[in-house]
Amino acid sequence: MMIVNDDETLANLTAACDAYETALRDNRLDEMDALFWDSPLTLRYGVGENLHGIDEIRAFRKARPGGSPAREVVRRDIVTFGPDLGVCNLIFRRAGGSLGRQSQTWILTADGWKVVAAHVSLMADTH
Repeated sequence: MMIVNDDETLANLTAACDAYETALRDNRLDEMDALFWDSPLTLRYGVGENLHGIDEIRAFRKARPGGSPAREVVRRDIVTFGPDLGVCNLIFRRAGGSLGRQSQTWILTADGWKVVAAHVSLMADTH
């Protein structure tokens, strides 16, 4: 029977998600890269781009001047399914007020937790 949110697994994935947020905030490209699965099967669908494979994800990040726009996490939900699969979903607010969403699917590899699929989108302005 699969265990959902085992305490140790959840704590370890939460630490990986925290490391990702810090690396994103500080534009630490090597750290962000290390948190993604090094595979042509890795996906990242962004606000304005669809990236297939780690090479496209790396190229996008390197070409992005100044890194990701500043943001504040409004809500974050992390759920683990068994010892080696989890998801992190969050709502964020960009500087200037836009709300956005991020979903990441993580797997536990021999090298630690890695993002295998990510999606980032902005929500329509409802003012």
